[in-house]
Amino acid sequence: MKIAILSRKASLYSTRRLKEAAEARGHTVRVIDYLRCYMNIAAHRPKVIYGRKALDDVDAVIPRIGASQTFYGTAVVRQFEMMGVLCANESQAIARSRDKLRALQLLARDGIGLPVSAFCNSPKDVEGVIEIVGGAPLVIKLLEGTQGIGVVLAETNKAAESVIQAFRNLDANILVQEFIKEAGGADIRAFVVGKRVVASMKRQGPPGEFRSNLHRGGSAEPVRLTPEERATAVRAAKALGLNVAGVDMLRSNHGPVVLEVNSSPGLEGIEKATGVDVAAKIIEFLEKHIETGSTRDRIQV
Repeated sequence: MKIAILSRKASLYSTRRLKEAAEARGHTVRVIDYLRCYMNIAAHRPKVIYGRKALDDVDAVIPRIGASQTFYGTAVVRQFEMMGVLCANESQAIARSRDKLRALQLLARDGIGLPVSAFCNSPKDVEGVIEIVGGAPLVIKLLEGTQGIGVVLAETNKAAESVIQAFRNLDANILVQEFIKEAGGADIRAFVVGKRVVASMKRQGPPGEFRSNLHRGGSAEPVRLTPEERATAVRAAKALGLNVAGVDMLRSNHGPVVLEVNSSPGLEGIEKATGVDVAAKIIEFLEKHIETGSTRDRIQV
């Protein structure tokens, strides 16, 4: 196969590992800066052009689209789809995962466990939103935040009201969720490829920190998932139409609850924590589906 990895930098760990894994299996790989691609949108011969040359010989694409570049990145992925190229994740699925509110609504529609969550527009409705999630302590999230940025734990109702009103006065969209105290500042990242979990790790936040993101100083170790956790991760990825996904869950008193589903999950943390060659699993997925093309997105909404 001729594989294109859509990434801003070839030196990034995930990009480098995917390239190494594909080349080790005999494939030709090219790292493409998707922001430098431009498109010829024609009815019969759609093209993606990079360096003034048409990328018309690509068999498969692995999108590594940054959260801040979702609009243009998904446009490039969509153009490859128009050309009949196999995409590890398709544009609609990536867009769904990046819209955190839309993603939670789709997960809820499929009966997947979530923290009690509420969303409002007017600062006048703050008290009602706090009541929905059971009062403080509660978590307030910026819908546009990533890697734990824009996530606040409010210890009291008054603190929650102040934070919510401040965010809304800045016209920021926020989500209010119950605080899962029993998780103890730890979450689980399940890495889904196709229809199965290929690796999983437990991430623990540093002392005094309720966020477990590795970018924020958290630690990681391999973890054995329960059958329910494994099934929840696979169902969550499927609900959003993702073939490759990092599903973040908390262990609550009423079972696993999904926090977020990431369409461009990093490989470094999970490969180093588990010793699993996750990059190779992604390449194997492409090999399996290149002939059938059976990765088409059929999720509504």
